[in-house]
Amino acid sequence: MADHISDEEFIELWSLHKTPVKMARALGIGERAIYRRRSAIEVRKNVNLTTHKESFTASPVRPKSELGIENGTVIVFSDAHFWPGIRTTAYQGLLWAIEKFEPKAVICNGDAFDGASISRHPPLGWTRTPSVIDELNACKEKLGEISDLAKKKRHNVKLMFTMGNHDARYEARLAANAPQYVQTPGFSIADHFPEWSFCMSTWVTDDVVVKHRYKGGIHATHNNTVGAGKTIVTGHLHSLKVTPYADYNGNRFGVDTGTLAEINGPQFDYAEENPQNHRSGFAVLTFKDGQLLWPELVHKWADGQVEFRGEVIDVSGL
Repeated sequence: MADHISDEEFIELWSLHKTPVKMARALGIGERAIYRRRSAIEVRKNVNLTTHKESFTASPVRPKSELGIENGTVIVFSDAHFWPGIRTTAYQGLLWAIEKFEPKAVICNGDAFDGASISRHPPLGWTRTPSVIDELNACKEKLGEISDLAKKKRHNVKLMFTMGNHDARYEARLAANAPQYVQTPGFSIADHFPEWSFCMSTWVTDDVVVKHRYKGGIHATHNNTVGAGKTIVTGHLHSLKVTPYADYNGNRFGVDTGTLAEINGPQFDYAEENPQNHRSGFAVLTFKDGQLLWPELVHKWADGQVEFRGEVIDVSGL
């Protein structure tokens, strides 16, 4: 009980725990006893034992994750913008690649969720967009299929999800309009995908970082690796390309992982049928003795077909 320790011991413990809840846990007693003892000590000792107000984060998204992969394959896809009822060729190609390469990690590099109905941009005319729950269910279906296959091929595969700007729409809307519900289960997008580890960046090795975006523009991949000083794998721009860069430290790369969506899909109606410098596909990274080999891309060739390493592969049955 709180009465079994001295005032000085209570004050010392309070300086460590700073809240009645944590004090109660530490002493194995009820919070009411802590409140009573605190009030009595404040009067007797003429001290103010203030409660530390913890700063709660709106989501369980870690700043960074480190994988430490020395050898093996890592598959990185991004910008799926999963839409109800649509199964894209690039998505089928992703399943083919997981089946073939049995990756040590699969990284969803942001924007699996689109959030069309909660976008700050108005709809195009009378265009109807999926509801949040419809989009969430589409994401659960596709990410669930990916995780099930990846775990079937390698039981200890790492499933990473680096947050994208579209993913952030989910809790940004909630945080702006219902801040009282902070840390309520379900109010973070990460709560809906417990098999995936959410973070802002994934460091595959000390020299290779995967994150949703860094710099913009047509030369983004070049500027990304120059600015980062590391090989950096990004999404966001949907361009699907590899840009090498060499200096006294040797070769490194700026990689854009394209989009898992169809480039003219309904998610992108805002483009008003204008040509887009986008490509549908994803990246395959191979590591040997801690070093990244030249990054490879899987690209949609035609409906139901992808190209990789000089071959056209039929993925229509996946």
